[in-house]
Amino acid sequence: MRKPVVAANWKMNGSLELCEHFARTLVRPENADVWIFPTALHLGSLTDLFRESDIGTGAQNVWCELDGAFTGEVSANMVATLGAELALVGHSERRAMFGDSDEVVARKFKKISDAGLVPVLCVGETLEERESDLAFEAVQRQLSAVEEAWDHPVYSHQAIAYEPVWAIGTGKAATAEIAQEMQALIRDHIDRRSTGESQAVRILYGGSVKATNASELIAQKDIDGFLVGGASLDVDEFNQICEAVNS
Repeated sequence: MRKPVVAANWKMNGSLELCEHFARTLVRPENADVWIFPTALHLGSLTDLFRESDIGTGAQNVWCELDGAFTGEVSANMVATLGAELALVGHSERRAMFGDSDEVVARKFKKISDAGLVPVLCVGETLEERESDLAFEAVQRQLSAVEEAWDHPVYSHQAIAYEPVWAIGTGKAATAEIAQEMQALIRDHIDRRSTGESQAVRILYGGSVKATNASELIAQKDIDGFLVGGASLDVDEFNQICEAVNS
């Protein structure tokens, strides 16, 4: 049985006060893991605040080299040194706004794994790809790029977050049926590419997840939790989402 996850992606939001507020008021669900991805500026503070708990913390982004003349970037090793455990890679905003190609995502993924962190690989299709019936082809391409960069199976030590790009920050969530269909296709893809890992890997859904739709989404067979954006900045709503997953 896969243990569900509720993950918070704060994006370029947050403050030390928000970190402290979460540490005081987050209600840890008994039957689910909680991961929080604050800004790089607040990652050390948040990790320290949760150091005595089993709340996981991680970076929203790392660069694909360990050191060097890369102004403004941080490495996976630096994140691990802070005591954080995870890193997002391939988020659609990184792909679309900052030019992270499939090749760059694959390189980052490997550095994250090499540093002993858990990579959370984000995949998803644009509205144009969905309307052209190319949604799964787009997701499959993103998965395959990471697989092809490795010479051994990669799925045993990672999570995948399916985020339809057209539903991120738009208030328009995919229906539970659309999300389940894609997540089942992702699991089938993993089953064909690896041995015995498809039923173990956790596949999260992200894209305008709120307390009002969390219960319907988590009831789907292949949705193992959420990567929550805007709603994760409100600890009360985030607690409600955690409760929906917990129950």
